[in-house]
Amino acid sequence: MAAELVTGADEFAQLGPAWERLYRRCSAATPFQSHAWLHSWWLSYGSPRALRLVVVREGGELRAVAPLMRVRRPLPVLVPLGGAVSDYADVLLDDEHADRAAPALAEGLAAAARTALIDFREVRPGGAAERFYEQWSGPRRRERDSVCMELPALPMEELLDRLPPPRAQRARSKLRKLAALGVRHRVVGHDGVEAALHRLLELHRLQWQGRKVTSEHLRPRFRTHLVRAVGRMVRSGDALVTEFLLDGEVMAVDVTLLSRRLAGGYLYGSDPRLRERKADVATMLLHATAQEAVGGERRVLSLLRGAESYKHRWRPETVVNQRLLLARRRTAPLLAVVAVGVAARGICRDLVHRWRERGGEGS
Repeated sequence: MAAELVTGADEFAQLGPAWERLYRRCSAATPFQSHAWLHSWWLSYGSPRALRLVVVREGGELRAVAPLMRVRRPLPVLVPLGGAVSDYADVLLDDEHADRAAPALAEGLAAAARTALIDFREVRPGGAAERFYEQWSGPRRRERDSVCMELPALPMEELLDRLPPPRAQRARSKLRKLAALGVRHRVVGHDGVEAALHRLLELHRLQWQGRKVTSEHLRPRFRTHLVRAVGRMVRSGDALVTEFLLDGEVMAVDVTLLSRRLAGGYLYGSDPRLRERKADVATMLLHATAQEAVGGERRVLSLLRGAESYKHRWRPETVVNQRLLLARRRTAPLLAVVAVGVAARGICRDLVHRWRERGGEGS
């Protein structure tokens, strides 16, 4: 197996078919490692001369890929493609050849890093990146990263059976309310994806009007990325776009991203009139996702990053992403600097949390 470095955007595009084959042979992959998602992200967010794809080939077939880019902030660092709009980052490893591909990938990454630190954030526990991390011969460090919420990929009735009886009863009441209102859903075909996503983003803007919203979701570059990536992913079976109708009018649109073992509710937009009608939007979305995305090898319904209160009503498992820091011997001081910063931010978060638990009193 031979590792090589790809730095050209044209070659990134040409890797698409081989990348997708590898993606389907990597059971740990999440939708955010698909070529459709990452290449689209690069077109919207990439910087000239920053691309660093470490690929491992055998007989012309891809066995591993580490999708990275070089940034300065202010230290030279290699970080995963996908940025803040991706909930998970990882590498791709061919399941059948991982024992040989992981060492080759680690060697290729060491060569690509040169004077830079590798800062691999948002790796889901059990991710393929753990394999090359174990093969790394230089200084390394593992830190906690974002919190995610996950449910088992079960039909809605079985998800309800997991809840305490009073909570399950309230959820069933909300489902009956949705049925009484006449809310129904339909999965959008690939020909209607673009229009549905434009509608989603407009509804998303409306639902957050007057409140704090993720500003990136309102920017043109995100809109372009989402339409381009999800359009491809719907065609390949790696995404679902679902519309929710009331009295014949589309009142909500949801995007769920799919991989071999995971489905993740990525983004939705809902008309404020749904809430005025006492429709529980979170229950509506989960019901549709459980109905449409369950089956096959898929074991996880991910509520993705964040521990918002509405997620806890379903008794999800809390899963903490990992941050993998890797250096060469000569760049070990960079790792130490970043590790100190990570530790300091963690202490500050703990102090703020304790202060809020005490009601924000005192200095």
